[in-house]
Amino acid sequence: MNRSRLPSIDALRGLIMAIMALDHVRDFFHVGAMTFQPDDLSKTNAALFFTRWVTHICAPVFMFTTGVGAFLWADKPGRTTGGLSRFLLTRGLWLIFLELTVLRFAYFFSLTSGPWLLTILWAIGGSMIALSVLARLPVRILAPLSLLMIGAHNALDGVRADAFGAFAPAWNVLHQPGVFRIHDIVFVVGYPLVPWIAVMAAGYCFGGVLRMEAAGRQRFMTRAGVGLTAGFLILRGLNVYGDPQAWSMDVPGAMLLSFLRTTKYPPSLLFLLMTLGPALLILAWFDRKPLRSDHPLVVLGRVPLFFFLLHFSLAHVLAFPLAFLRYGEAGFLIKPMPSMGGALDSYPAGFGYSLPEVYLIWLLVLALSYPLCRWFADIKARRSDWWLSYL
Repeated sequence: MNRSRLPSIDALRGLIMAIMALDHVRDFFHVGAMTFQPDDLSKTNAALFFTRWVTHICAPVFMFTTGVGAFLWADKPGRTTGGLSRFLLTRGLWLIFLELTVLRFAYFFSLTSGPWLLTILWAIGGSMIALSVLARLPVRILAPLSLLMIGAHNALDGVRADAFGAFAPAWNVLHQPGVFRIHDIVFVVGYPLVPWIAVMAAGYCFGGVLRMEAAGRQRFMTRAGVGLTAGFLILRGLNVYGDPQAWSMDVPGAMLLSFLRTTKYPPSLLFLLMTLGPALLILAWFDRKPLRSDHPLVVLGRVPLFFFLLHFSLAHVLAFPLAFLRYGEAGFLIKPMPSMGGALDSYPAGFGYSLPEVYLIWLLVLALSYPLCRWFADIKARRSDWWLSYL
């Protein structure tokens, strides 16, 4: 059976893309995003915390399903490991190029101002380049190596970039978020590659599960999802390993938030258990559903890169008319937003919108994006041009 297109995988990817849009809209519009992080327990509230927390599932699932997609690409008749390596290498380089051009412009409306951000597209692209080599390993070797990296990388949390002297940027790229300069160019590493490489490789190894008959793979996904989620609860409860941020029962009115506040940059073991466990349960549930190709989540999941670039740019563009309606002007938006590293005093005092307004803007972004995504998904379904696989 040709499993190159699984509605359940597309639906899971579509779900997390829609949720991801909420986080980006919050970055562009929420008043609190301009001055503090939503997981700052001294300033946040439960509604804001969980608005951010629910979006944590996005990056791990996108990395994992990218690995699954690589397996399904190679599983088509006539394709080889060498062909997969070439595809992953070129696709990875393409994503890094998009990070430094299209996404940079969507952030700043400029290719010259602001620091050079290395965020999600950079991490996916770098991980794909790594997988182009790792995919040549037998799954019996790659799977345990991936799990080892995911499970053990927090033992390196105490290793700081400045310990490497002139090679400090290499450690920023690999494991510790940070800022470095190359001549006069400032780079901000938001997404180090470890352990994202391992998450993508684990997804590639997981692809073999999809060859199983439906009932068998659904049982496997359910048991794995329950196991990972239980592992999170147990390890987090022990409070001894798996995340550099310990939780505390002494946080007034926020013990649960403290328990759930795990580290995303880089993603800790507990962060990945907390997100990938429920994701596998959702995938098992979707796999039991008769999902049509025109289901909205399936549509979004078939064009994830297109949707990513579209919704991000659209959210930034919408900031202009909404600012004009609220403040009577919008020229200040030409400068980077405070939530994007811009100066707070270059924006009107108290700039931003309430959380309910953010949710309404999120729904507007989804409503405006969906018809274009469906149009592009239909093109991809009808045509097989090589360049379509890069969008």
